[in-house]
Amino acid sequence: MDVRVILVAVLVTVTIYGSVSDAKPISLVERCWCRSTVNTISQRNIRELKFVHTPNCPFQVIAKLKNNKEVCLNPETKWLQQYLEKAIEKMKKAKQQGN
Repeated sequence: MDVRVILVAVLVTVTIYGSVSDAKPISLVERCWCRSTVNTISQRNIRELKFVHTPNCPFQVIAKLKNNKEVCLNPETKWLQQYLEKAIEKMKKAKQQGN
């Protein structure tokens, strides 16, 4: 049997039975959004907060500002810690009232 015929048969088999994945390449999955963080930013300039946690990166907080810029906040910032604590308490109270 000709080597080319075998090679084509193998390629067809792999194409037909090979699994198709919608997953992102590893380099994009493992990349952290925040490479550096900001400690001081006026809370008045923040329009929205986004919390990101990926398996290979620490807890990340991304603030979208009123001028549509996005900056990464240091999650250890005191006001942000207080905000998160209040949000967690609020969620617990809402859950207790729902039960």
